[in-house]
Amino acid sequence: QVQLVESGGGLVQTGGSLRLSCAASGRTFSTYAMGWFRQAPGKEREFVAAITWLVGNTLYPDSVKGRFTISGDYAKNTVYLQMNSLKPEDTAVYYCALRRSLGGLTRPYDYNYWGQGTQVTVSS
Repeated sequence: QVQLVESGGGLVQTGGSLRLSCAASGRTFSTYAMGWFRQAPGKEREFVAAITWLVGNTLYPDSVKGRFTISGDYAKNTVYLQMNSLKPEDTAVYYCALRRSLGGLTRPYDYNYWGQGTQVTVSS
């Protein structure tokens, strides 16, 4: 089993920044990638970023490209999401996820484990 714990969410004004963290524990030795998703009320869970654990390749949708940066501290089994130039439409619960094996990275069902989520609210 793998446990994922997110932190770093909060309230920020438009144009501000936040850094989310996700600490993984348990059987993390076979991690292929970690990702971030978000879900706003009444909307589907949306892909935000992913990073492959051994090579460090990153992937972003156009909606956050250039504003968000995903990174990993492999020694600490922790993944980060640096969010800059935040907009009200970035308001959502942000979830960390872990995928064990090679494959897709942009759909929720690509991932094997999920954290409990952390709220990010961007005020206008």
